[in-house]
Parts: sequence; structure tokens; C-alpha cells
Amino acid sequence: MISTASGQWQLGHSTNLVGVPTAVLAASEFNDDPRPLSIAGVRQMHHELFARLAEPEAKGHWSEIFEDHMAEWFDLPKAQGGNGAKPPKRYYASYLRLLRGWAFDNNAREGAVLKGWVESRFGLFPTFHREPITRVGSPAWAQYVEDKMACRFYSAAVLAQLDLLYEFAQWVLARAQPPRDRVTLYRGVNDFSEHQVIDRIDKRTVILRLNNLVSFTAHRDMASWFGDHILETAVPLAKILFFKELLPRHALKGEGEVLVIGGDYRVQASYF
Repeated sequence: MISTASGQWQLGHSTNLVGVPTAVLAASEFNDDPRPLSIAGVRQMHHELFARLAEPEAKGHWSEIFEDHMAEWFDLPKAQGGNGAKPPKRYYASYLRLLRGWAFDNNAREGAVLKGWVESRFGLFPTFHREPITRVGSPAWAQYVEDKMACRFYSAAVLAQLDLLYEFAQWVLARAQPPRDRVTLYRGVNDFSEHQVIDRIDKRTVILRLNNLVSFTAHRDMASWFGDHILETAVPLAKILFFKELLPRHALKGEGEVLVIGGDYRVQASYF
């Protein structure tokens, strides 16, 4: 479980929690003809949340309902400005703290926890954490494992929080108008050190193996803030963990980040 015969880093585990083989989920062909994904048992466990979201009078209040449910279920402080907010604890692990950590540095410990969540739920290995990961047991892999296992992040069932965040995002995206199953997103890079080039289709089109969690934006001009090369690709809604309109208060608003589950993607590469 180190690398393929060609020397490329393997996609990931043979099993996951979304009911689609990892090799199928990670293939670029999945992005051309995506199917809905769901983490086993999450919606059943939180059926009361999704029943409430579906009520006609809940429209326009989805984020508030979700945040209140998260605060109650996982014993989290309510979002600032909420009535009856709990006094903050000295430290509490939460999905919002992980998003904030990702916004500051996606190769810090919060980023490793998020990548570890993707690995455990979708079966995809990370390909980069502070440096390229080329094999199990490498210094880069060891650093990733050390960072993702930092004990302070595992209070309040933080991985279960991320499960529910993903399912809430999918519930909202399924109600987008007009209906669609993919969205065009952009990513700015200065080089391809973080992504493996799997195949070159033509001068501008390549198959890239993206990190198991990666940031995109819906705005091409914003992508240029992060690099001279602009990667454009069609991302299945089923692979979106988070987008800026999902919640009213979070750390990813500035660049309009969209957090995307990785794998192999067909991308158009161009200069800004």
C-alpha cells in the first residue's frame, strides 16, 4: 500500500463510508457523470434536523437551524450574536475552528484533521501535507499522521461534526436553482508541486491528482491571487464539503473558498 507500479501515489483505501468504491469516486470519469454521495448513518442519526429543515417555514433560516442543532448536539458555544450563547470553554474542538485553521494554513494541524476526515470517510489518501507525500512511512506521511492525531481536536466528536457539515452542505446544494450536478470552479497555483500530473490530454488539458481536500473558488479573478496558473474544472456537487454561502459566519468568506474532495480531475490550465 505504498505506490502503484508506475510510481504514482495510490488513491487510497479500498473501502470508505459513502458506498462508492474509492477508485471509482476518485477517477476523473466520476466527475463527468457524478452521483449523489452520503456518509453512512448521518442523516438517519440526525433525522430531526433534516425534518425541520424541510419544513416550509424553515426556508431562509437553514443556517440558523443547522448551527443551533450543532451547538445543542455537540455541546458547542453558539455562534456569536446568538441568544443565550454559552460562555466559551478554554478550548473546544469544532468544525468552525477547523475551517478557521484551514483558512490560515491548510498544512497546519487543523488541515491535517480535515484531510484525515476525508481519508476516513471517502477513502482518499492526502497527496500533500507541508510537502509531497510519496509513500506510507515517509517523513511527510509521519508528519501528517502526527498532526491529524493532535488530541485537542478530538473533543466534541469533531469528525462527526464534519460528517454533519458535509451532509448539510449536500442537502442545501440539492435544492439549488437551477438544478445541476456540477459547478465550474477555479484554483490558482504557481507550480504543480502539490498535484501529480497523471495524464496530458492536450496543450492545456491535463488530468491532475489533487490533494484529498483542496480549495477552489467560483471566481476566476480571485484564483489569480494565489498563482499565475489558473486551473479550471467541473466539480461535482457531491464532492463539495463547504462553500461560503452555507453559513453566515466563518473564516473562508474572504476568498470565497469552496472546499472540495479531491481525486483525479480533468482541468484546463491557463495563465491569468
